[in-house]
Amino acid sequence: MNFIELLLLAAIWGASFLFLRIAAPEFGPFALIALRVGIAALVLAPVLRSAAARSQCRSKAWPLFVVGVSNSAVPFALFAYSTLSVNAGIDSILNATTPIWAALIAALWFGHAMNRSQACGLMLGLAGVAVLVWDSAGAGVAGVPLAIAAALLAAVCYGFALNYSKQHLAGVQPLVVAFGSQLFASVVLLPPALLSWPQHAIAPAIWACVAALGVVCTGFAYILYFRLIERVGASYAASVTFLIPVFGLIWGAVFLNEKITPAMLAGCAITLLGTALASGKLGSLLPGKRKAKTSPG
Repeated sequence: MNFIELLLLAAIWGASFLFLRIAAPEFGPFALIALRVGIAALVLAPVLRSAAARSQCRSKAWPLFVVGVSNSAVPFALFAYSTLSVNAGIDSILNATTPIWAALIAALWFGHAMNRSQACGLMLGLAGVAVLVWDSAGAGVAGVPLAIAAALLAAVCYGFALNYSKQHLAGVQPLVVAFGSQLFASVVLLPPALLSWPQHAIAPAIWACVAALGVVCTGFAYILYFRLIERVGASYAASVTFLIPVFGLIWGAVFLNEKITPAMLAGCAITLLGTALASGKLGSLLPGKRKAKTSPG
């Protein structure tokens, strides 16, 4: 059951890149993401029924604001911008570099030592990104290099937010963090969204994509993710990182006829191997190591 939920979560987050690819050209990055985080905040708002949750929201307002900006407002908008020029599959692979940047930021900014395995993972992951960039930039499509840079910057933001939340939001209910971050992201994105709001009519199918982004890919996905953390632990839940690109590639190919090239597959494999090393999860995938761990089921 836990593995089925993990697959479901990966499928949902993989689909988010599909919906971004469809809706971003119609709404623009700021308006689309303001809607996404605003809808997600409404979905997660019932957490405030608890007095303890309301107290944590008030006492941790500033850290929640920082996480809202660095983990939602900025990276979501960057990915929305990226999908204007880069296909959903590539963005989902670049998103998977988050643990690599998290390890690098932990070492450079927060003073955590990086071991040899993590350093090798960092270099290997960057090599995988280089393969992807070479393949995509070689297509000669205008805007691709900048789009790839935006997606990588989004992953860097996620890496910073991961380290920051560990230091400043330890002990806060996970759903409080989810709600508070979406609320503050909504506040930050409201002005640029209003200034760039589309002047043309939006088709119902595009609005359906927006609803799916907010309700399913953000609100429901956070609930599912944190439920997995509660039941089987953060390490198991975080392994969704390795499955998201698989679904990102599949959804892009099935619904948008995006081509999956050998270079994309090679870049994906190299990037995920580097991610596994950088995040320290490669050992848990080995048979000898698996026996020593308690079964999540």
